[in-house]
Amino acid sequence: MKKKLLSLLVLMCITSVFSQTNPMITAWLRNTTGITGRHYVSGNSTPITDTPLANVQTVQYSTNYSYISTNGIPAYITGPFLDGNPSLATSQNAIFKFPLTPTPNTGTLTATTGGDIGLFINGVALFDYRDGVSWKNSTQTLCGGPINPPCTGDGVWNRDAVRAEKGGFDCSKAHPAMGNYHHHQNPSAFNLDLTVVSTVCDLYPSDGLYVINTTQHSPLIGFAADGYPIYGAYAYANTDGTGGIVRMKSSFQLRNITTRNTLYTGTSVTAGPNVSTTYPLGYFREDYEYIAHPSDPSYLDIHNGRFCITPEYPAGTYAYFTTVDANHNSAYPYAVGPTFYGVKSAVKVTSITETTTAYTLGTASFDQKTLSVTVYPNPAKDFIALQTQMADKDYKVELIDELGKVIQTQTLYQGSTMCYFDVQTVYSGIYFLKITDGINSKSVKVIIE
Repeated sequence: MKKKLLSLLVLMCITSVFSQTNPMITAWLRNTTGITGRHYVSGNSTPITDTPLANVQTVQYSTNYSYISTNGIPAYITGPFLDGNPSLATSQNAIFKFPLTPTPNTGTLTATTGGDIGLFINGVALFDYRDGVSWKNSTQTLCGGPINPPCTGDGVWNRDAVRAEKGGFDCSKAHPAMGNYHHHQNPSAFNLDLTVVSTVCDLYPSDGLYVINTTQHSPLIGFAADGYPIYGAYAYANTDGTGGIVRMKSSFQLRNITTRNTLYTGTSVTAGPNVSTTYPLGYFREDYEYIAHPSDPSYLDIHNGRFCITPEYPAGTYAYFTTVDANHNSAYPYAVGPTFYGVKSAVKVTSITETTTAYTLGTASFDQKTLSVTVYPNPAKDFIALQTQMADKDYKVELIDELGKVIQTQTLYQGSTMCYFDVQTVYSGIYFLKITDGINSKSVKVIIE
């Protein structure tokens, strides 16, 4: 009896240790500081503080599942949505149930759908390419989604939200649908792209979930509804973890067409509008074709992922990547899709009906050697922006002169990657930006002109 009890205890201990090393449990960005959401309104560049807590509130797990409680609110500032979208990011008070061990789909592939198809590690929803709008051939108009008056499209030529709704995305490349704030695409701020395609960050600066770093493997930034991880835009060149860091590339490309009456497979379909300045190539999802690149592992498969080694999965895993082009602008199919690699099993539940264990965070401080800090512009005239990896806690950032006097102090909030200093009234000279967690610190030299 004692031997059986001892064996059971050992098994329980091993199971507990294994569970708490599973990124599906450990990777979520937990709110440990009480930070709440913030938003801009059009015409006012001072953010308004909201009531709902940001990031993920709790993580619980059982033998087979992980339960993520979230309001769907990020720590970075949301809004404004300059296309007339009247909605704000509001609390979703949601519980997402994910499998701890995802399963490849060996049967009929499951297409992504409208609404939540995954969750970023800060508890914000991931949507696929669509916005619910499609072409209606009989009336030669767009219908569905936010198009008014309401009508139903053919569902054949489906509008690409990233292309068509760019004017309604905030600085972090996201917007709400009936209050459900979500990203369709790579969640890095517009003004960090090499070619900036939206100027919304000029008046309403924010930061997004992570910073693209071309020299490091991108972080794990979320999980798809089939339980497989989602990474940023850069990864190891080879699937075995070798070959340096390269950009992960979409295997979808724009078709060479002027009329829209066939799919890329050659199937004839109800016609859409001809390619024009009003409806350019890329305006509809069906404007793309899939071209496999079997000899180049940096090109992703038809689901926008690949099986490979990553920092969190040294034994290998299937993983999706948020694809961008050479200018770091979002590239179709953006994150996950148009079909899932695995069995879609994640669901949103109203309560937890099985016995679970709450995941408890340990304490940590940043490593001075691995902490990447970027300051721009440098030299600076009007403002200085400090950019780093996503903060797992609040950090103090100080602007210090050559005599050691603290000129300004800002906070890099948990779940954020950026903070700003207004230096229009600061004298010219050499300064230092110091970032600290109260234990370790790192300083960067800056010049103010």
